[in-house]
Amino acid sequence: MTSGADWSARVGATWAAEWQRTERAFADVAEVLDSAIASVAPDSGRAADVGCGVGSTALALAAARPGLFVSGIDLAAPLVAIARERTAVLAPHTGGGAEGDRRVDFLVGDAAALLPTLAPLDLIVSRHGVMFFDDPVTSFAAMARAARSGAPLVFSCFRTRGENDWATALDAAAGVSPRSTGAYAPGPFGLADHALTQDVLAAAGWRGATATRHDLRYVVGAGDDPAGDALAFFRRIGPAASVLAAAAPEERAAIERRIVAALAPRIRDGAVAFTAAIWIWVAHAGEPS
Repeated sequence: MTSGADWSARVGATWAAEWQRTERAFADVAEVLDSAIASVAPDSGRAADVGCGVGSTALALAAARPGLFVSGIDLAAPLVAIARERTAVLAPHTGGGAEGDRRVDFLVGDAAALLPTLAPLDLIVSRHGVMFFDDPVTSFAAMARAARSGAPLVFSCFRTRGENDWATALDAAAGVSPRSTGAYAPGPFGLADHALTQDVLAAAGWRGATATRHDLRYVVGAGDDPAGDALAFFRRIGPAASVLAAAAPEERAAIERRIVAALAPRIRDGAVAFTAAIWIWVAHAGEPS
């Protein structure tokens, strides 16, 4: 289980250190999500990217809609620091230039606390950043209250663990057998269940929620030694990382050999690729109660 508190501490720091590999892994997810966002995004107003990470979704939205002011929000200060650095580099492409002209900014903190300061929002988006709420109904309700009536919410999240072969392959290599209780638990697969997520959104004040399935390429290793690159990634990111960190040296070496063996059949054209099975959700804020 990965909670919001983890992102403000060790998990956020780890993802900041691995941000270039994680961005590579999520490249196809980003393409599909950005397209879905573009299909409903207004031309002007204010938008928020919840769980913005290093800012890729916010920056893409700001570039596609120069009339929008986009605020990225994340609990992890190291990730926000990278997002701000990238904004400075990409400013000419995001409506930027002089500091006062920038159309994108990044904030460190809890979305539920920060969103009211940005209201009313014309759009809320997230790339895999909304599965870690301790209380998802409360958090999604905070988003709905910060949104104008009818404003769209667009986010991506993983489907079930069993549909994501990058996760099942690592589970097998690490010798773990995660079991779902059917109840919500914060983590990568927290919103995997379609019915649960639909109920959460409805209870939180979002209307007309629809989800589309996508099965996308998930590149975890490349370069001269793609298997070694993927192993380095999985040592820090994904379900095997905590198992490897806790294992004694001999067991750790055995797990890593099993991971490398699982990676070998996945090497194509100089890259190790799995499948990311995801949902793209779209909903709209209802009338304030």
